[in-house]
Amino acid sequence: MNHSTPKEKKPRADALRNRERILEEAKKAFTRAGADISLEEVARQAGVGPGTLYRHFPTRDALLESVYRAEVEKLAKEERRLSETMPPIDALKAWMLLFVDYIATKKIIAPALNSLVGGPSKVFESSGAQIVDAIHSLVTRAIESGDIRADLDPLDLFRALVGVSNVASAPDWQQSARRLVDILLIGSRPGA
Repeated sequence: MNHSTPKEKKPRADALRNRERILEEAKKAFTRAGADISLEEVARQAGVGPGTLYRHFPTRDALLESVYRAEVEKLAKEERRLSETMPPIDALKAWMLLFVDYIATKKIIAPALNSLVGGPSKVFESSGAQIVDAIHSLVTRAIESGDIRADLDPLDLFRALVGVSNVASAPDWQQSARRLVDILLIGSRPGA
C-alpha cells in the first residue's frame, strides 16, 4: 500500500507567463478604468482567453487581491535590487517613485477589497510592514552615505511620500509626483 502523498506539479512556464501577464494587464486596467472593468476585457488585454484568466483567478476578488499582493512584492524586491545596483540616494528616489505608482493602484483596489470584507482587508495588514521595512532600509543607507540628514526619521519621509501620492488622480500626476519627490529629497539633504 502506497501512503506517499502525490507530488505537487510545478506550473508550466507558459502558465506562469500568462499569470504574470494577466496581473500586469489587470493592474493597468484597474488603474485606468476602475475595479469594475469586465474581466473578459482584462483577459483580452492580456492576450488570453477568459478561461485562462478564470483558471488563475476564479473570482474578481481573487484577481484584485493578487494584483495588490504582486505590487507589494514588487516594492520589496525592487528595494533589494535598487540597493544592490544604485547609489543610496538614487535607489531611494527610484523606490519612492515606484511607491507613488503603487499607491495609484492601491487607490483603485483598496475600496474594492475593503467592501468585500466589510472593512480593511487583512491583505493590507501584512503589506504595511514590508513597505515600512523597505523605506527604512533605503533611508538608513542614504543617511549612512551622507546623502540624507542624520536626524531624518524614515517614517516621516514615508508619511510625506503618502502625501505625494495624493496627486495620483490628477492629470499628468506622474510628472507632478516626480517633482514632489525631488522636493522631498532636496529638503532631506544635510543642512537643509
